Amino acid sequence: MIRIRDPIHGSIAVTGDELPIVDSRVFQRLRGIKQLGFTDQAFPGATHTRYAHGLGAMEVATRMFDTMFPIGGVLGENDRVRLRQIVRLAVLLHDVGHPPASHASEPCMPARRALGLDGFTEAELDERASHEDYTRAFIVQSDLRTPVDALLDRHGGNALDVAHLVTSRYPGRSATFVVGGVDYFPLLTQIVSGEMDADRMDYLQRDSFYAGVSYGRFDQAWLVENLSFHVENDAACLALSHRAVFAFEDFLLSRYHMFVSVYYHYIPIGFDSMLLRFFTESPLDFQLPGDVGRYVDMDDIALWSALRTSRNPWAYRIAHRQSFKRVLEINADLHPDLCPPDLPVLEAALLDAGVEFFTSRDKGVLSKYYGGPSARPMFIINEALPGAVPVERYSRIFERYRQPTPLIRIYCRPDQADLARRCLESHKPVIAAP
Repeated sequence: MIRIRDPIHGSIAVTGDELPIVDSRVFQRLRGIKQLGFTDQAFPGATHTRYAHGLGAMEVATRMFDTMFPIGGVLGENDRVRLRQIVRLAVLLHDVGHPPASHASEPCMPARRALGLDGFTEAELDERASHEDYTRAFIVQSDLRTPVDALLDRHGGNALDVAHLVTSRYPGRSATFVVGGVDYFPLLTQIVSGEMDADRMDYLQRDSFYAGVSYGRFDQAWLVENLSFHVENDAACLALSHRAVFAFEDFLLSRYHMFVSVYYHYIPIGFDSMLLRFFTESPLDFQLPGDVGRYVDMDDIALWSALRTSRNPWAYRIAHRQSFKRVLEINADLHPDLCPPDLPVLEAALLDAGVEFFTSRDKGVLSKYYGGPSARPMFIINEALPGAVPVERYSRIFERYRQPTPLIRIYCRPDQADLARRCLESHKPVIAAP
């Protein structure tokens, strides 16, 4: 076993059997991919990588699992060791498919068919691949599968079990996850990707630490200490003691505030928008291959090399930090007295004035799972009440922040910023509420 020093979680243990996976080319690739893409253009300290995040999230997932399934608890030792190891690897590897610049370069991904994945319909194979698809391909179709299978085989699992947890594409009641008639797959997926998962618990703290802000802080220790699970219809789902509800609400608000203050900061959003225009105008200058053997070489350095050698004007602007200037921003939460601007009118006015511009539209959300078609229930357990209560019925915060917050911005060429502002100023009646 080795221990890795981490500024967020302290000492992170990696077993000798896990070390070949951590040292694999696939996972080491994440050293070359920044966690927050262009966010360091606004927050210079935010240069941390998905490599550190993967290790940190694995540590959080382990603490969550050990709280719910202590030694000598409801799971026998063999089942406990198997499920614990699968969860650790799923969370460790959940981001290995990410492209350069985080999510910003996903438009360059080919159709899912190019990855050679099975289990999809013909229509799904024609859809653009996602980073989750590349993650699945790395786990089951690359050299990474060998050490993963070697580790899990002795416990009755395999790489497909890890891929199922990461992508939530599950054949249903697999013997790997069903113990004593209870299917633990829903619960374990919630540790990997859910309303209160290890991924979020790590990245909120890590991102706020390196960005130098306080928005992402929350009481992780108290949340983890109060975790449990609830079985309904022979399936286990995540549960939380009522004592930690306020900490859970603080956790959700931390994520929301990080989105509107850091993740959707106007500077990185502007760079993301320029990058998209580069991809659209010069699709041959940067392409992501479907072959994972070649994709493993695609990191931030590969993208920046393409930007510096391309003749595309958007690539030049990004490489030389000649970003477009924000001349309008509407945040529905911060400006409740304003109605969403009539964008076609504003954009037409800017075009008539000869302004070169683009518009970005984003939405800050409290929860991407609440009310969604793939949402798995999370419960609150209060000994004073009969049974477990769905979290959305116990906490009013979902109702308060149910609607996403629209963030609308217009950016223009720097030398035209004054002209654009004068043009927008003349259309105040369009922007202001009646």
